[in-house]
This record gives sequence, structure tokens and C-alpha cells, in this order.
Amino acid sequence: MSTPERLAQAFADQMRDWAARVGADETTQALAGEAARRVSIALAQGHTSLPAAQHAASRQALLASGVVGTAQQPGSYPLILDDQDRLYLHRYFDYEVRLATRLHGLCAPALPAPPDAALLARVQPWLQAEQAEQTAQTAQVAGAVASGPDWQTLGAALAVLRRFTLISGGPGTGKTSTVVRLLGCLLALNPQTRIVLAAPTGKAAARMQQAVQTRADSLPDVLRAQLPTAATTLHRLLGVDGTSARFRHHARNPLALDVLVVDEASMLDLSLATHLIEALPPEARLILLGDKDQLAAVQSGAVFAELSGSMALSPDTIDQLGMLTGTAADRMAPVRVDAPSAASLPPLCDSVVWFSRQYRFAAASPIGRLAAYVRDGNALAALALLQQPPAGLGWMAEAGWLPDAALNQAVLEGFEDFFAAVEDAASPAQVFAAFDAFRVLCALQAGPWGAQAFNQRLAAIAQARVEGPGAAALSGAGSIENWYRGRPVLVLRNDPLLALFNGDVGITLPDASGELQVCFLQPDGSLRWIPPVRLPDHETAYAMTIHKSQGSEFDAVAVILPPERSPLLTRELLYTGVTRARHRVLVQGSAAIVQAAIQTPTERSSGLLARLAAMGA
Repeated sequence: MSTPERLAQAFADQMRDWAARVGADETTQALAGEAARRVSIALAQGHTSLPAAQHAASRQALLASGVVGTAQQPGSYPLILDDQDRLYLHRYFDYEVRLATRLHGLCAPALPAPPDAALLARVQPWLQAEQAEQTAQTAQVAGAVASGPDWQTLGAALAVLRRFTLISGGPGTGKTSTVVRLLGCLLALNPQTRIVLAAPTGKAAARMQQAVQTRADSLPDVLRAQLPTAATTLHRLLGVDGTSARFRHHARNPLALDVLVVDEASMLDLSLATHLIEALPPEARLILLGDKDQLAAVQSGAVFAELSGSMALSPDTIDQLGMLTGTAADRMAPVRVDAPSAASLPPLCDSVVWFSRQYRFAAASPIGRLAAYVRDGNALAALALLQQPPAGLGWMAEAGWLPDAALNQAVLEGFEDFFAAVEDAASPAQVFAAFDAFRVLCALQAGPWGAQAFNQRLAAIAQARVEGPGAAALSGAGSIENWYRGRPVLVLRNDPLLALFNGDVGITLPDASGELQVCFLQPDGSLRWIPPVRLPDHETAYAMTIHKSQGSEFDAVAVILPPERSPLLTRELLYTGVTRARHRVLVQGSAAIVQAAIQTPTERSSGLLARLAAMGA
């Protein structure tokens, strides 16, 4: 029995005992226990609730158990049954209601409708000039889609108009460029605007900071100087209490900011999203950036994908966007929604924008085509492309019980520049650059095709190269606590005292005195050196799961799929792995496994949108 199943069974036993103590009969006790077990398993699988069809119990019977409350009277019951007969653990029902309530408040306009002439005069030149530049840039990208309005410009304008904006787009669709533009507009409206940039992981925060700084040259000096110079992780921002799981910032102690921009927001689970939004000041703006087609959070909930599931604009907002950007209303007509009243508009109307136009590479590029086929569920087209892969793509379709020599050799070649940089005692910055050029991304953590096994094999080879052929055998190379020059590690647990957080990557290198320390490259280019014995939970990081790769980009990746089907093999998993690469992707996996993954979209049960709709958001 797996750990989630053991926990689910223990919870079921508790609910049966509880039902017995409050007088339920044996049949109802058993029903309550089984419903509790199924809810617990659903949470472990990423759902926030259990639909009526899956708990297979009547509403009357569940309420008679004495352990189930309702949405109107949740009380202190451990389980909650909502009006659509979705069954929740009380905590997750509470999170969902709190998040929906805060989102409903955030969906209010930030500027008057229509904006007065003075406001328009401050931002119109920016948006319309940038729109012309984006049009010219698109024309230079071979294969880029030039039809339709410029949603990058419209997304920036929407974020000026609204307090909550959600921007979804794949890699290279211009999300960061849009952020710089809209922040320039907000600073032009109010130079004292307090802006914070954040992301779920340290790696994603560093990438965001670097991207914003790179694109900030488009702003005048006076505005560029007011942009934030650093990005932070969400846990750092909220203030993790080193002695508990609580955050220092919450509704009663809100964050000191006016605008919060969160990158890689698809990694937000229900709990973190709730705590984050509750910590915002009443009048703050929130801008979420992410990719709705990417993997959802490891924990329960798929908040970003659910909220960005549809894009709709009201006639009033279309008129305002037209005034700000000069875009004709008929070009936005496909997403226009007419409704009898504002209360009858769909949830999050006027808050969601999708980006699809590619700026990093042409839509017809090999990686772009493969990613699009996977995203759209077109397994036949994806396999046809892999069977005759153009430059930039590779496919190893044969898979036995163990990785073969060809795959092992391809992986070693991918790390050759990194191994050489470590052997040649290159500077830490050069070592990090070489390490980020390639990564092994596995669907699984355990087993011969998992990240753990690849790390053990690569660690033995790497240490032998650095310290000599006998070093691996003498010191147990590949073990979790075997330290050698060049060993990369991935932090697995937040440690606020060391300012290290889940997802941070360090490389073991000699410091100025020659002592081995774990070096962490900071977003500003500085280095932090931590003794290995002080690190929080960590693992070797030549290979990582695709889940843990979210928020990262590499020049090339090897995407490793196991020879047998697994519930983890989904369309979103394969799409996320493929889109971590800038230039080259090697896919290891049989045609049957690739096809099965593409044809298995992730489905997570939730009532968040229903709650927003009931509130008229």
C-alpha cells in the first residue's frame, strides 16, 4: 500500500469512529469512511474536491453521518458537501471560498471608465508606439502568426485598466516584454508605485529578474531607474516563519506594495494562491503570468489553468482598450461577450489574455511544432515529426527495462561542456552557464528510468573524471551525501535562515581557500557559498523530474519517459518537458508511450470557477 493510500485509510478509520460517536448506524459509518478515503486519495492526485459521481453517495446519507457539513453551514465538520454535491476536506473548501472571495474583489476596475484625458495622455503614446514596434518585430520572425490583434499590447493596456490581470502564453510569446511595458505605463501614471516581482521558485525568480532587466532598456532612464532591481520567491515575499508553516504577511499584516507581478503562476497550488491573494493590500494590482497548458502545481489545485480557461472581454472594456491602443473594436470581436448586466458576464471577464504569437522562435520551428502538437493533443502529427526529426529534435523510441548505451552516451555528451568547465577550474559563472546548457528531465523520480537513477549513474562518472578513476569506488560515488567538485544539488526544502528555498540550484566548488562549498549564483550575478553540512534537504541535480523543472530553461534537454504507462504521463507533462528547451530536444520513449501521454490531458476537480460565477465575478 502506498503512502497516500495508507494516509487515506487512516483518515477513513477516523471518520468512521467519529460517525459512530455521534450516533450514525453502521451502514452510514462505512459510507462516511469510504467517502473520506476517496477524498483523501483525490487530494493526493491534485484534486481539491471529489465530484458527486466519484463519491457515489447520496446527499442525505452523507449529511446523516454527522461528519459532513454544507456550504451554508460548514461548522467544524471535517468534510463539506457543497450545493453541487462536490465533497471537500474542510480546509480545502475554506481555501476555495476565501480565494474566490478575494478574486471577486480584485476584479474591480483600477481606472475610471472611461479614463479621463489626462490619464490617456500619459499611457497612449507608450502603448501605441510599442504596438507598432511589436508589429514590425513579428514581421521579422519567419513563420510567426501576423493575423489578429496584438495581444501583447492589449494585455499591457488591460493590466493598466484592471486590478487583476492573468496573462497566459507559452515560452517566447512576449510575456516579460509585456510586463516591462505595462510597468512603464503604471510608473508613468504614478512614479511612486511600489512594484514587486516574484515567482514560486528561486530559479524562476532569477530568470524573471534577468529578463526584466534585459528588456528595461526600452524605458526612459527616469522610469527604468524605478523598476525593481530584484525578484523574490513567493515564500520569501510572504515571510516563511522558520518555526512553523505560517506566513508573516496575511490579511491583517498585508504586503507593502502597489503592484505584484508573479511569473510561472501555473505552479501556484490552491493553498499558496489563497495566502498570496489574502496578503495583498486592498487597492493593489495583481498580474499573474504563466502557461495554462503547462503542468499544474504538485500540490492540490490547478488555479492558473482553471482561471485562464477562457478569454472574454465586455463591450465597455473593448472600447477602453481601443482608446488606449488604437485597436479597432472589430479586431477584438471574437472575444467580445454581450450580457444583459455586468453580473451575468462570465467569471473573470476582462481579466484574462492569451498570448500565442511566438517571438523566441518561429511557430514552424521544430520545437514550436512539437510543442503545439502536444498541446493540441495531436499525437499522430507529433509522432510523424519525431519519426523524421529535423535539426533540433531527436527521438529514441526503443526502450527496454534499463536505459541502453545509446541513451547513456547521449546524456554524457550533453554534459560534456559542464564536465570540462569543472575540470578546467573555470569561473563559477562559467560553470553555471555550462550546467544550464543541458539537463535530463524525467517523468518519474524513482525506478531505472527516474531522475534518482540517472543522478546516481552520472555522479559516479562525474566524480571519476574530476578525482580520478578510483575515487568513485573508494568514496561511494552517487550517494546522496558524497561531495566532490562539480556536484550540482537541488534544494528541496525552504530554509529562511539560510535564505535557501525549494528549487534553488547550487554547484559544489572550491572557494577562495580551496575548501569545497556549495555555490549559489544570485540573480544579480553575485555568489553565495554554503558549507555542505548546513544545506537543507537536497538531491543531486544532473537529472530532475519534469515537475521540478518548471520555471527553468535550458539550451537542450533530454525528456525521459518510462517504458510503461503511469498516471503521471500526461499531455501537460510532455508539453512542459519539451518547452524547457531553447534549441534542442531529445525525447526518449516508445511511440505507444508518447501517444498515450499526448492523449491524456490532466483533469483536476475544483469548484473555484463555480464560486466565482455565483458571486458574479
